[in-house]
Amino acid sequence: MIIDSASEQNVKNFLQQLHSNPASESMNGEVVAPKPLPDGEHSLLQTTLCEVINSITRSQKFALAFPELRCTFGGDCIIPDIAVFRWERIPLQASGRIAKLFEIHPDWVIEILSPQQRQAKVLSQLLNCSRNGTELSWLIDPEAETVVGVFSGQRVEVYEGASLLPMLSGVELELTVDQLFSWLSFG
Repeated sequence: MIIDSASEQNVKNFLQQLHSNPASESMNGEVVAPKPLPDGEHSLLQTTLCEVINSITRSQKFALAFPELRCTFGGDCIIPDIAVFRWERIPLQASGRIAKLFEIHPDWVIEILSPQQRQAKVLSQLLNCSRNGTELSWLIDPEAETVVGVFSGQRVEVYEGASLLPMLSGVELELTVDQLFSWLSFG
């Protein structure tokens, strides 16, 4: 992809701002509209997924799931709903503390579609993650109760019902689409 000098300067200016308020992303040399605010379903899925993933991977020092973490790579800046990094790839400061900036692609990206988001736009972002080294991405659609998986090589599959969801290699978690969406019920 060729980015003209004006777009490149826009991205450089954008990336110099550690935090934009509201949170915005850049893709293909363009600053993208702010991320929509999450609703209750989105927030509960995001929180529960982080808890479940971290309960399995953190104690083993295998991986760590981060909610709403700004990741800059391949000339783009994204803020996935959940970014999962293998333990050995988590950026650190010289002191050994976690880095403030993550200038690498996540190993696993999870996006939860909000009602005001366009599925094609979010899927395009996940395909871009795949092009830049992300091993696995999920696009969770609470309305349709489906999960789109994006794999290395930009292979895309749709999961629903009793289908087992794909996991980042090495993550020992069995979760079906039905189980994922059952977290939204309080009955």
